[in-house]
Amino acid sequence: MGSCVDFNADEANSWSRGRASARRLLKRLCLLVAVALPGIAGAEFRFNFPDPVTPVARETLNIHNEFMLIITILFVAVFGIMIYSMIKHRKSSGHSPAKFTGPTGGLQWFWALVPFAILLYIDFILMGIPAVHAIIEMEDTKTRADMVLKVTGMQWKWQYEYPEAGVKYISTTTTPREQINNSEPKGENYLLEVDHPVVLPVGKKVRILLTSTDVIHTWWVPQFGVKRDAVPGFLRETWVQIEKPGIYRGQCAELCGKDHGFMPVVVHAVPEPEYLAWLEEKKAEAKAAAGGADRAWSSDELMAKGQEVYTKQCAACHQPNGLGMPPAFPALAGSPVVKGPLLGKDGKILKDSHVDRVVNGKAGTAMQAFRNTLSDVELAAVITYERNSFGNRQGDMIQPAQIKALR
Repeated sequence: MGSCVDFNADEANSWSRGRASARRLLKRLCLLVAVALPGIAGAEFRFNFPDPVTPVARETLNIHNEFMLIITILFVAVFGIMIYSMIKHRKSSGHSPAKFTGPTGGLQWFWALVPFAILLYIDFILMGIPAVHAIIEMEDTKTRADMVLKVTGMQWKWQYEYPEAGVKYISTTTTPREQINNSEPKGENYLLEVDHPVVLPVGKKVRILLTSTDVIHTWWVPQFGVKRDAVPGFLRETWVQIEKPGIYRGQCAELCGKDHGFMPVVVHAVPEPEYLAWLEEKKAEAKAAAGGADRAWSSDELMAKGQEVYTKQCAACHQPNGLGMPPAFPALAGSPVVKGPLLGKDGKILKDSHVDRVVNGKAGTAMQAFRNTLSDVELAAVITYERNSFGNRQGDMIQPAQIKALR
């Protein structure tokens, strides 16, 4: 009798501890929900696509909505009939399964052919014709195009060029490293901010040419309904015609290496007068930059400019401290290449030298050529900076005018 009492007491204590543990778990869950709710309430929540701002995105959304409506009706009808039949003709009500013998009857042919015909009609007529029309419209990049934008993907940034205006620049992410390393709270547009966004006029059809300098990238802005691969050695194309002014964000949608997640796309859609004013401003900047290559720069000027260029263009691979990530991304600190000769005795580029690596790249490695990406001033500055930073004390420098002559 005593053993039974002891057993029941142990069982009661165990049950009590279980209830207490369950209460603690419930309190923690409630606390978690309470903490998460303000963030959920503050974020935009939607079941559908983002609001379309181009004809292609709007047509895609319309087709999607029509298709969802059709399959929802079919789902409700088919499962409604099936569930009704299962309940109505269940075995407990005295029903038994039918036994079919002999040739196929008219009813069987009806239930085979009519649904098949309905599906053919939906796929090829009701949805097929609008889908084909949308694809043709999506691929029509040349008809009535008002301007051209060339987009070049590279690890891990975008280059934008307006060929008709002679404007070209690099766009890189500006998300602070502290947010990436979780030492600061994430910003509202975490990993979706850049230093130089694309600027396009509202209402104009923009033909977009895409290519890449290294691996496949994908230029994607959800609200444009556009996602197109940028393939090395190929020039692919798409188009947009933005209908509403605003800031639209996207990103590279193709896994392209270590910093794939740091290739945002930001587009500012503005009225045409504002776009033209911005274009003139960029032309003036390009002219000033070209003029800067003709004057002599001091060491301090080159070092300051070089640090800025290095942070944006080089730190992703060679790291902010210059230690790199060997073997793919060699260290610059103490590098024999960086500490080697600057130029040959004749003032020309030495093969596989520091200047050659930065200007022309190195085949078979991740080191890309920057001759078509950076200006003469930027090239001279970053070379000078690398040779006199990270413990390297070469004490020399190269002038933008020298880079200009070496191109």
